[in-house]
Amino acid sequence: MAALEEQVVIGEEVNHVRLITLNRPRQLNVISSKVVSHLAEYLEKWEKDDNAKLVIFKGTGRAFSAGGDLKMFYDGRKSYDSCLDVVYRMYWLCYHNHTYKKTQVALAHGITMGGGASLMVPMKFSVVTEKTVFCMPEASIGFHTDCSFSYILSHLPGHMGEYLALTGARLDGKELVAAGLATHFVPSEKVLELEKRLIELNSAIYIPLLPCRQSIIDKCFSKESVKEIIQSFEAEANNEENDWIKVVLKGLKRSSPTGLEITFRSIREGKQQTLAECLKKEFRLTINILRATISGDVYEGIRAITIDKDNSPKWNPTTLDEVTIEKVNQVFHPFKEELELQIPNLEANRWDGKYENSAYSSLRVESN
Repeated sequence: MAALEEQVVIGEEVNHVRLITLNRPRQLNVISSKVVSHLAEYLEKWEKDDNAKLVIFKGTGRAFSAGGDLKMFYDGRKSYDSCLDVVYRMYWLCYHNHTYKKTQVALAHGITMGGGASLMVPMKFSVVTEKTVFCMPEASIGFHTDCSFSYILSHLPGHMGEYLALTGARLDGKELVAAGLATHFVPSEKVLELEKRLIELNSAIYIPLLPCRQSIIDKCFSKESVKEIIQSFEAEANNEENDWIKVVLKGLKRSSPTGLEITFRSIREGKQQTLAECLKKEFRLTINILRATISGDVYEGIRAITIDKDNSPKWNPTTLDEVTIEKVNQVFHPFKEELELQIPNLEANRWDGKYENSAYSSLRVESN
């Protein structure tokens, strides 16, 4: 038992079913470098295994996964590109999750946030419960919507993608199904039974729902700038029937101006981009943000929420007007081709492009 508790990812093989359990319950199953490495190892092995027919993802404790390990990023803030390898590996893995050749099922019971949701939403089947809590809070801490979500959210109906990315609004299990971000809803007490039935029968339960609040979201989040979106949202909040807006608006106004502007552009661009193009863009954005190319907001956001927990970040710059187009252009500018995220072009070589074979790995070896 002790040995299992020390494993951050547990891989199991039961007949034709393969199970992945995220096993960092005290850390809400956040995704570290070691987690990414284990996930990639299992998924490549099982995709190539003819006996593997179904892969199930689940998490221990009260979270499926709360996303990336923010403390890891914060601790590496003074070392140039200290987290580049885990970023590269994670986005490369995201591509393979979206294009995986075996049926995948995520049992996303509990907290499912940020990059953690990239282990749920792209799956052929994603099961949620009344205890599932989903959100994409990256913009609020000076980061951006990543791990393929500039692709996923930008392809949601209407302007739901901009709404979720900019506001970090929370969705429960039934709302996730309504938004098209999950496929199945089951009561939490039925999850263990469902897992057993999946292993035996590959079956699940589906409950159709209708989108909610879509018309207001489309009206406000179709605007051409973050500033106009906030103004439109404020106007709608004056309607007594729209009390739900006030809480969301409060969080939106407290978010990093830099994070909001980068996220807004990324989601809008994502509407016209392929999955591979979105992941390459996200890789550039993440590396430039962690390098504090135009702002150190991401580290201030992590400090305020995770380290000091004072919830009082001091953004720099402090207003949307100060985040100029010229500044935003800097973080979107393409890298040299050999320094881009290497997404395989041919199906026959789909597991190529690993970090170990990248220019970054060679540069790190030379520098040592």
